[in-house]
Amino acid sequence: MVLRIDDTDVERNTQASLDSIMDGLNWLGLGWDEFYRQSERLDLHRRLAYRLLDSGLAYRDFTPAVAGDAEERLHEGPWLCNPEMRALSKAESERRADEGEPFVVRFRVPRENPREVAFQDAVYGPQSKSTADIEDFALLRSNGMPTYHMASCADDIDLQITHVIRGQDHLTNTFKHILIFEGAGISPPQFTHLPLLIAPDGAKLSKRKHGPVVSVTTYRDAGFLPIGYINFLCLLGWSPKDNREQMSLRDLITAFSFDGVNRSNAVVNFSEEDPVDPKALWLNSQHLRTMPVAELLPYVKQTLAAAGIAPYGDEAHFTFTVDTIRSRFSTLLEFSNRGLAYFSDKFPIDPASLEKLNAPGARELLRELGNRLAANPEFTEGSVEAELRGLAAERGVKAGILINASRAALTGQPVGPSAFAVFLCIGRERCIERLKGV
Repeated sequence: MVLRIDDTDVERNTQASLDSIMDGLNWLGLGWDEFYRQSERLDLHRRLAYRLLDSGLAYRDFTPAVAGDAEERLHEGPWLCNPEMRALSKAESERRADEGEPFVVRFRVPRENPREVAFQDAVYGPQSKSTADIEDFALLRSNGMPTYHMASCADDIDLQITHVIRGQDHLTNTFKHILIFEGAGISPPQFTHLPLLIAPDGAKLSKRKHGPVVSVTTYRDAGFLPIGYINFLCLLGWSPKDNREQMSLRDLITAFSFDGVNRSNAVVNFSEEDPVDPKALWLNSQHLRTMPVAELLPYVKQTLAAAGIAPYGDEAHFTFTVDTIRSRFSTLLEFSNRGLAYFSDKFPIDPASLEKLNAPGARELLRELGNRLAANPEFTEGSVEAELRGLAAERGVKAGILINASRAALTGQPVGPSAFAVFLCIGRERCIERLKGV
């Protein structure tokens, strides 16, 4: 994998943005073999631009109106070329440049004899555009910095990139890039464009507009597993032939093909109140509940450590507990909040649980249950159930009252794993201590 940071747009390039990219890829486990920053390869970009200039495939544009921003005029209405600048002789162009007059280097798109620029897109099919409809796009800005077109093509050539897969919004740029490749005497790579990710309001997903909700690290911080999030991302605009949803990384790699990519844009659902897409949450819960517990344990330990929680008990007990309670959770963060009682003696009691605990006679029954468990050396789901039901029968109360109250005392939660599995997760000594201390 080659990671290339397109950072030639100085105003938009920040260390925070770069760190976010790195952090997100590292969290997802998508490591790279080679790393490049375009800002460190400017000489390479400029050399190709001047090769095109020397060969007559580009020209200097000294027009003051576009000297500050090479693409500014394109947004003000139809504009294809600057005839006056295209007609400058090489000698005149070099004289004005030598005298320090600012200029933009533009590609000289064929106009006298227009031709079709065509390519086969793996998703959108055959694409074609006449050079009569392509503007003389900028290669170098007046400050000498390369444009996206110039930097990307120069790097693709240098790194021998064979396939370019990018967002559908770059499809129109591809005609320009093919012209650059042809001008450099290089066969263009195979271009493929993917549908865009859009917000619920139909706008293109943008960090500047939609904030941190679009960042990979937002899902990491929300307690997602890397594979849960990768699975979600892959299903945005693509689906396997068998319409599976929960898939491992190996499944995704094996099943992927461009045939399954949709041409319509994919919606990421979120709101200010809930920044996490419900489909992403569901997929994450499926992975969390079904992945081998040995693979899940490091993530749970990391989550607990981040919350300052040091689980009690040995590794076997920890493994049993995680495996037992995970079926109720959708994110890793739930291990450190809803599951706090399973790993720490300091935990809050949910209001609904407090009602069960405050039922008439419940606390007295719990203390007695604690005494009976202390007197019984056996501690299994069966022995605990026998003690609890026996006590309820003796006192003439429904076993459910005692079951609900014990769950409240042991976990502070009104729901969870099977009632008697909870006892084993908490452990004999702590169960006795919590029941007798109500």
